[in-house]
Amino acid sequence: MTFKLAALALLCLAAGTAVAQEPKVTPLMSKDLAEAPGREALMITVEHAPGGSSTIHRHNAHAFVYVLEGSVVMQLKGGQEVMLTPGQSFYEGPADVHVVDRNASATQPAKFLVLLIKNKGAPALMPAQ
Repeated sequence: MTFKLAALALLCLAAGTAVAQEPKVTPLMSKDLAEAPGREALMITVEHAPGGSSTIHRHNAHAFVYVLEGSVVMQLKGGQEVMLTPGQSFYEGPADVHVVDRNASATQPAKFLVLLIKNKGAPALMPAQ
């Protein structure tokens, strides 16, 4: 019985750690693009806790990333990893798969601004393989 309780406790701790690693996403504004009917701009901030990361994903949008705080490592499928620091930017196209999106630091948080140009009402993020 003690073994089962210990295993359950470890499982709960692991699940809590995985949840804690998910980034905090804050919507800032959304605006319909009159010049492009059916399209909208969505501005968000993404905050990674120390050691935090995102799962493999895609946006089906033009995504413009600008690092505000800390440093992040980004990589698109088929591309090289890049480390970005405050003031640096990154671009993802509608067909790109984002395979690495993580905080480069295990001790400091990281925060970046994202501007998405996407189809109106479409999800901002979708899981990918």
